Amino acid sequence: DARYYSEECEVELRDPIRDYELYKETCQELQRLMAEIQELKSRGIKDNASEIDERRMQSCVHFMTLKKLNRLAHIRLKKGRDQTHEAKQKVDAYHLQLQNLLYEVMHLQKEITKCLEFKSKHEEIELVSLEEFYSEAPTEISRPDITLTEPHQQTLARLDWELEQRKRLAERYKECLTIKEKILKEIEVKKEYLSSLQPRLNSIMQASLPVQEYLFMPFDQAHKQYETARHLPPPLYVLFVQASAYGQACDKKLVVAIEGSVEEAKALYKPPEDSQDDESDSDVEEEQTTKRRRPTLGVQLDDKRKEMLKRHPLSVTIDLKCKDENVLHLTFYYLMNLNVMTVKTKVTTAVEMTTAVSAGDLLSPDSLLSCLYPGDHGKKTPNPANQFQFDKVGILTLSDYVSELGHPYVWVQKLGGLHFPKDQPQHTVTADNSLSASHMELTVKLLRTRLQSRLALHKQFASLEHGVVPVSSECQHLFPTKIVSRLVKWTAIPFEDYAELPYTKDVLEAGLAEDTHLYYMALIERGTAKLQAAVVLNPGYSALPPIFSLCLNWKGERTGNNDDNIRAMESEVNVCYKELWGPKPGYQLLTNQLQRLCMVLDVYLETEPHDTSVEGPKEFPQEKMCLRLVRGPMRLKPFKFNYPQGFFSHR
Repeated sequence: DARYYSEECEVELRDPIRDYELYKETCQELQRLMAEIQELKSRGIKDNASEIDERRMQSCVHFMTLKKLNRLAHIRLKKGRDQTHEAKQKVDAYHLQLQNLLYEVMHLQKEITKCLEFKSKHEEIELVSLEEFYSEAPTEISRPDITLTEPHQQTLARLDWELEQRKRLAERYKECLTIKEKILKEIEVKKEYLSSLQPRLNSIMQASLPVQEYLFMPFDQAHKQYETARHLPPPLYVLFVQASAYGQACDKKLVVAIEGSVEEAKALYKPPEDSQDDESDSDVEEEQTTKRRRPTLGVQLDDKRKEMLKRHPLSVTIDLKCKDENVLHLTFYYLMNLNVMTVKTKVTTAVEMTTAVSAGDLLSPDSLLSCLYPGDHGKKTPNPANQFQFDKVGILTLSDYVSELGHPYVWVQKLGGLHFPKDQPQHTVTADNSLSASHMELTVKLLRTRLQSRLALHKQFASLEHGVVPVSSECQHLFPTKIVSRLVKWTAIPFEDYAELPYTKDVLEAGLAEDTHLYYMALIERGTAKLQAAVVLNPGYSALPPIFSLCLNWKGERTGNNDDNIRAMESEVNVCYKELWGPKPGYQLLTNQLQRLCMVLDVYLETEPHDTSVEGPKEFPQEKMCLRLVRGPMRLKPFKFNYPQGFFSHR
């Protein structure tokens, strides 16, 4: 049985406030009794012993009351704690129940979300459209009477039709696999046959080499060239293909070849194969070298310039042969980082040509192909993007490196299929076959014409330096039989000297004399009269005629500015040049113009009036037959020669 205290019943009946007041009264009584006992003991009277005992008994009674009050307080405390614990347990039970309900709600919400987000496999399948389904599917699968009204049944029916189609396709796939295996077996058989055929073909090709050489059909050499052409950059490859095709179709004297190292070209497209050990060793070596000496800024810029101007290891050479066996050698290069092509030229003549001092620039590689097309002097890069690259490495212009790299003419870029529009700059320019093909024929013709005209000029200059004006038999009818004036000097002059001459200002102001042209000085004499002729030779000779500026030193200095007849003499050679072209292609135009200058100088001097104040015969007796000596208010002389009558008249 549980131990039971009587105070447990009293706790519920007693008032705690009354017990608290009783406790205070008891404590006060104890204090009073203790004070009285102390006072009695301090007196030391023996009769006070009974009083002390009585007060002790009262004190013991008060102590018993305090103990009871203490027990009552502890019981009240215990009951309060028990009640608090019970209330706390109830609260905990309610809280646990709430947590369970919240967890259950969260679980239900997750399940609802899963259900809402659930994706069926059929949603990933691309089913046929409804129209196609009802038109192609059989009735037992489509069941239109049910599926048209029920979307669920409609989806199931479409899935059934999809399954049926896939079964059919699987069967078709198996049939195709069997056919594929059969074809692969046939291919293997043919491969074995072809592999055995290759050695036989090689032996046949080796045996046919003498026949190829005899018939001038180098198939083996062409095959090797096309194998090498695979490693060309796109612009050079386009040039090689188009030039080869044009040579085979239209020009048998055009020879195309590839030069350079194929191994270096292959190495450009291979990634470096370096192991980790090699990299670590190289890093250590680099650290050591950098500690010893670091390259200066100038050395770094030089290396960057060399890297930027680097050419592709392979180049394409084109040899243009003329009828007289003279050859123009063209070597085309590709600058990989600048994405432009350059060309270097060389001329090989069939016979050794006489050296003429004035013909030094005619066959020079720097000026031979200058202005093949108008304005294309080949000193600037045609790619506008190169200027930004030059600024980074400190290159002012490409003309400083032209002698080493070659000339980047615009027509060279077009032969390689490259086009750089200035109004709409492009980030990447690719080689275009059609662009190269459209310019190939005209460019080859211009190159041949340029070579032949320069060689013809070279021969003519050799004669002109010796005072002989060569006139062909086809052009003899343009001049009279006897011409007294003769050429005594023919020299080349620089552009600066030409520009300083006072009688060439009109030509300079008209823009007919540029730095790319060639300049010469001719001196024609007859007696005391000396005619100086400053000649501007356009690079496009003879399609573009030379321009003469005249100055006659006889009884003073006479030019086109102060003498109308000198201006008429200039007109005879500059304006009426079409009469002097001669037989096509007109390479004798320059010599015919000089011969006409000698002729009109004779007419000018012979038609001058005789000064009666001077004794003796006339210095220049009239040997030419003229209808009229002068005409009009400007007193122009008859410079036009009429063949075959042999007289001179006015125009």
